[in-house]
Amino acid sequence: MPRPGLRTRSKRRVYRRTPGGRVVIHYRKRRPGPARCALCGRPLNGVPRLVPSMLRKLAKTEKRPERPFGGYLCPQCLRKQLKEAIRSTISL
Repeated sequence: MPRPGLRTRSKRRVYRRTPGGRVVIHYRKRRPGPARCALCGRPLNGVPRLVPSMLRKLAKTEKRPERPFGGYLCPQCLRKQLKEAIRSTISL
């Protein structure tokens, strides 16, 4: 039986075969879900799937893409938003 701190479903069970031939269970933290676009909900490329404490250790450029609304909107939604903004300023 695992020790009490590992008796939880919040940890992922990973089966490993040892050199002696036994199969043992290692308990790992689950990876968080991907960052998602605020408008369409599509997973964002270029944003790592890390817990906030690990994200803090990364450089700013490793946390999100370097474009307007990078790490918040996907490129397709950003393009749509920019086109709408330009249309609204031109129609005045």
